[in-house]
Amino acid sequence: MERITITIDEDLLATVDGVMNRRGYTSRSEAIRDLIRDAASREDILSQSGECVAVLDYVYDHETRALAQRLTHELHTHHDLSVATMHVHLDHERCLETAILRGPAPALQKLSDTVSTQRGVSHASLHIIPVEKAHTHAHAPEHSTES
Repeated sequence: MERITITIDEDLLATVDGVMNRRGYTSRSEAIRDLIRDAASREDILSQSGECVAVLDYVYDHETRALAQRLTHELHTHHDLSVATMHVHLDHERCLETAILRGPAPALQKLSDTVSTQRGVSHASLHIIPVEKAHTHAHAPEHSTES
């Protein structure tokens, strides 16, 4: 195992310490290694072109001019990636949407970037899960009760 030295500001170190304590790590090194592993895993998924499913969550201000229409337009434009969307009214101004997506990871990331960078969108998060394509199989014909 290699030993490295990093320089980190106090606020970021406090965040690492918070993660360390909340998750029960016994050292900062363990916590940082896991955070790096998570980032490396995400990069690995994004570098592959295989089938993935994803959940894209975001909060948006529905009072932002034409934002709801732009978000709907993006999902319609990418109808080949969009499986389902759930819409929740959080309060008078803000809505939460959760979109279930399916397709190649780079396309899912691109759609997420397009949605999350819209003015009025906040708290956007994309969770990508690689999946193997389902193998189709024939079902046995149903047994007839008629004789």
